[in-house]
Amino acid sequence: MGDEIQIEFGKRLRTLRTRAGLSQEKLGALAGVARNFVSMIENGQRNVTLDTVQKLAKGLGCRMAALMPDAEERDSSD
Repeated sequence: MGDEIQIEFGKRLRTLRTRAGLSQEKLGALAGVARNFVSMIENGQRNVTLDTVQKLAKGLGCRMAALMPDAEERDSSD
């Protein structure tokens, strides 16, 4: 199950990044992380800390909760 959440988080990150029109390199620069690290997260190969989630959210200009895989599901059921 642990890998599942990493994969879902990565998919969510990729979706938000592409919607924002950002390359992995640009998001990495905005978030202060390496491009290859963004790639590894998006491919479910890296587990991220809350610190990294916060950096990615700032880079995307969204709330940390928006990066959580089930955020859309919860928002639509409210």
